[in-house]
Amino acid sequence: MEGQYIVSARKYRPATFDTVVGQDSLVKTLKNAVTTGKIAHAYLFCGPRGVGKTTCARIFAKTINCMHPVNGEACNQCESCTSFNEHRSFNIHELDAASNNLVDDIRALNEQVMIPPQTGKYKVFIIDEVHMLTSNAFNAFLKTLEEPPHYAIFILATTEKHKILPTIISRCQVYDFKRMEISDIVGHLANVAQKEGIEYEPQALNVIANKADGGMRDALSIFDQLVSYCNGKLTYHDALTNLNVLDYEYYFKITDTLLAHDYRKALLIYNDILSKGFDGSIFISGLADHLRNLLIAKDASTAAIMDAGEDTRQRYKEQAARCSDMFLCKAMKICNDCDFNYKASRNKRLHVELALIITAQIDENGDDPVSGRGPAQVLKPIFNHAASTTENASQQKQQVTQKPQQNEPAPQAKVSIPQAQPEKNESKKTPVIGKRIGFSLKTAATESTSAETNEKVQAVCEEKSAYIKEDNSRLTADVSAADMNMAWKSCAMQMPVEDSALSSRMLNMELEKTSGTGFNVVVENEMVRDLLIEKQDYILSFMENKLSSQKITMEISVSETTESKIPVSRSEKYQEMCKTNKYLLELQKAFKLEFE
Repeated sequence: MEGQYIVSARKYRPATFDTVVGQDSLVKTLKNAVTTGKIAHAYLFCGPRGVGKTTCARIFAKTINCMHPVNGEACNQCESCTSFNEHRSFNIHELDAASNNLVDDIRALNEQVMIPPQTGKYKVFIIDEVHMLTSNAFNAFLKTLEEPPHYAIFILATTEKHKILPTIISRCQVYDFKRMEISDIVGHLANVAQKEGIEYEPQALNVIANKADGGMRDALSIFDQLVSYCNGKLTYHDALTNLNVLDYEYYFKITDTLLAHDYRKALLIYNDILSKGFDGSIFISGLADHLRNLLIAKDASTAAIMDAGEDTRQRYKEQAARCSDMFLCKAMKICNDCDFNYKASRNKRLHVELALIITAQIDENGDDPVSGRGPAQVLKPIFNHAASTTENASQQKQQVTQKPQQNEPAPQAKVSIPQAQPEKNESKKTPVIGKRIGFSLKTAATESTSAETNEKVQAVCEEKSAYIKEDNSRLTADVSAADMNMAWKSCAMQMPVEDSALSSRMLNMELEKTSGTGFNVVVENEMVRDLLIEKQDYILSFMENKLSSQKITMEISVSETTESKIPVSRSEKYQEMCKTNKYLLELQKAFKLEFE
């Protein structure tokens, strides 16, 4: 009778520290602790799923109880090791905190801690998924974890370290397990395939390693699935078909079309990808990752961080040599934006196709199709009237002085152009115009400046000065009560969301004008007054901007509340009704009515 089938994740689970894959630094630390005898009372193993946390906890628990450890490894021959391998050890207890997370479960654990080990040196408690414990269970566990008996050792394992109380973490030695690298997973899968007698292609193992996302347990589960599918011969094509992974050949082809600015062929390749049942988000995220690999493959120092086989690395280097850094960076940004907005898009196919079209239009000369910006342009000066006048005067002077030289017999006449002489006490300063003009006029520092230009400059300065004076008078002018109330209502409607209560009260208030630019507002109580005082700077700033005034003042007064007596009896209610309707008394007198 054939033995029962065991999955690879359990069959090839490491039993010693030397067989643990991808956690060399942690394994070395634990082995040294066993060798030197420096065993802590509590450990916390953190990390993603399937990276060896529980496995290392079991190996560590077996090793510290071994009677004859060798170089930090268990001998697997003593009674303690034999009982552990046969799953009958009473010194090692495992607790699943996902299903035993209540206070009563922790109390039962605390009772077991008080019982010393019958054989061996330590009593080890492995608590898996410890983050699932309730807060009350954590609090019940604190005292035991802080001061356990000398023979008790706790090993806590979790995938979500942030959910554990800081008081628990501070009482443990924390070990952070890292994700498995592609090369480590591929090497371990190749070893398993050789032991199982399975033929494989290295590229197929690479696909499995990428699909596992750093988890060895996931990689072995996928490996068993593919072995069942391909019936003992694992090929690259079978791995792509069974795992629904897009072949990277498509990414190489579509990158070549984008470099050639052939968006039509790129759309045809994308259509072929969709016809094979792949989703657009998988394609665009894979294309962004492909462009990232091309960017890091351009330099030998960064090529080491690329997760790919040797043959694939060479292909990346060849294609990266044809791509510029600018093209790759812009294309990565386009793909990343497309992937980010993919779920919100209604026409998802058009969304991806538009990203491909824009990427195909990236030019090497610096044009950016994403933002619509072309080459940088230099702005020409606008106000060059004074300079042009100076140049014309200089040219006229040269023509006049050179004209007599054409006829030698004629006597040379000296021609001078009248110049505007500056006053003695006047310094050569550039006229400065107010900030509201937006530009400044400067006189040319040459001897050929004409009087007409000076007159124009002076006229412009006088005109702008008059504008500034008029504007200042407008800023301090009288403001009407209607304009104040309108600005007050506008401010109330644009108050922040957290001030909605104050906003509704402001809409029901009417301002009383006290001066040309001052007003008084009457509030119900002191609480509303305090709220207005707190927002006073914001309200006045808004109203000054709205009314184009710089001297808005606000006074706040609390209204005198008069308590009104609520009618209770029938006679009191009748008297209140008579105050609003005088004909009730006449009706009572006419019919001689009385209250009972």
